[in-house]
Amino acid sequence: MVDTQVDWMGAIRARHSVRSYTARPIEKEKVAALQAQIDRCNREGGLHIQLVTEEPKAFDGMMAHYGKFSGVRNYLALIGPKGESLEEKLGYYGEQLVLYAQALGLNTCWVALTFSKGKVPAAIDKGEKLVCVITLGYGEGQGTAHKSKAAGAVSETTGDVPEWFRRGMEAAMLAPTAVNQQKYLIELKGDRLSARATGGFYAKVDLGIVKYHFEVGAGIGHDRWTTSE
Repeated sequence: MVDTQVDWMGAIRARHSVRSYTARPIEKEKVAALQAQIDRCNREGGLHIQLVTEEPKAFDGMMAHYGKFSGVRNYLALIGPKGESLEEKLGYYGEQLVLYAQALGLNTCWVALTFSKGKVPAAIDKGEKLVCVITLGYGEGQGTAHKSKAAGAVSETTGDVPEWFRRGMEAAMLAPTAVNQQKYLIELKGDRLSARATGGFYAKVDLGIVKYHFEVGAGIGHDRWTTSE
């Protein structure tokens, strides 16, 4: 799902992780726009992602301080039905919301462990799981770009490399991954396009993030992938 009303590639290039936020509240119209996008992602992905606003308790403990977070009062709780594909789905749709927030002028950060799960006031239905959260708000800064591996380290191709694949890899390599590990491999063999995680911390979430970035850069849909691991 690529919304042509948003400059997704511009958001990819502009967005960096931000851990410190000002007290400025998110405007009602932006909250409404975010909620509409969340609803859309939940319908499409069969997920239960929830927006939490003006709630600081999940980030007021020692874990948040260890993670160098400050001023966090708004976040997305990434929730969905337990299953093999859940983490990848949450990465895929969560990153859509990250980039949408960037287009709205907001800053974000993916958070896997350094928050208090028990203090997140989200509705987690039977059979569902809270995997991670994404902080939201107006950052004290805009963050900095992360170092990236060479394209050849995270992709394999046979034959001539088409321009759409090059564009996809450019976007994929700008994707945020846990501790910047970039543990994924995107392959193009003939007309078969695939992507898989290669191990590491929260690698399936990362894979979903990376696949969405690739789709934006390459200009393809989610159904273009021939395999998903």
